[in-house]
Amino acid sequence: MEASEPVRRTLEIEEATNRYFIHPVAGWLVPIFARLGIHPNTVSLAGMAFGILAALAYYHYQSPYAAITGFILMIAWHIMDGADGQLARLTKKQSATGKVLDGICDYVTFIAVYSALAIALSRTHGNVIWLLAIAAGVCHAVQSAAYEVQRQEYSFWGLGRKSAALLELTAPPASLQPALGLQRVLAAFDRAYVGVQLRTSGVTREFHEKLAAVIAPSLGYDAPARCRYREIFAPLVRRWSVMSANYRTLGIFIFASVGAPDYYFWFEIIGFSAISLLLLRMRRARYELFFRTF
Repeated sequence: MEASEPVRRTLEIEEATNRYFIHPVAGWLVPIFARLGIHPNTVSLAGMAFGILAALAYYHYQSPYAAITGFILMIAWHIMDGADGQLARLTKKQSATGKVLDGICDYVTFIAVYSALAIALSRTHGNVIWLLAIAAGVCHAVQSAAYEVQRQEYSFWGLGRKSAALLELTAPPASLQPALGLQRVLAAFDRAYVGVQLRTSGVTREFHEKLAAVIAPSLGYDAPARCRYREIFAPLVRRWSVMSANYRTLGIFIFASVGAPDYYFWFEIIGFSAISLLLLRMRRARYELFFRTF
């Protein structure tokens, strides 16, 4: 039996800034958007607009006011990014198109901000700064993909939400199957991204088959195996939240505020990558503990 999917995200694995600020504010806006008949995809695009405006502000990062403005605009993007999913679940308008559009809007925001900082830094560092910015962007994409897998795996195996199934391993529910034309193209992009997620997280079909043998979907949310899974993995998924966009937003602001956004790029490449590898190692240890239990 699949657990019903709530409007709000799973609190037990949510990090503090989302739990106590971003999502409560988004949750306050969602009923207003619903009453006004605003589509979730419109909210996603509005969030992307805030992200692009943040990039324009960060281009002038040497000004404290511009850095603060950029930070506030990125917070506004986070709120819209939290609201679009809540609105889709509330109004039953989840779709493959919306899922892909949400991801595109997220990446456009960071590409715009990284590019704005690189353009500004190139005046003093030369065009070589672009190599640093691109390397940071690639690391960001890989780390974010791995982080998203942790949340999806928890929702699928711990909570029994079929909507969290990774497409290459388990077919999504019929309501999320793409139709024709643009939706089918977007679904293809989604499937390609899932492939990146799987490769960066080490998840394989054989691994899922081993989990499925233990966590039988028919046993429901309160099955002992699912309860044990949540007990073991909830703390680890919360630790993975350091890879979330929230902390990247904070990092960009801190480094821009002290006039050294290039150091943020270095931290993305070295610091976040090291943390990601450590978390992956901890994840393997948790799986060994889980399989020893069952």
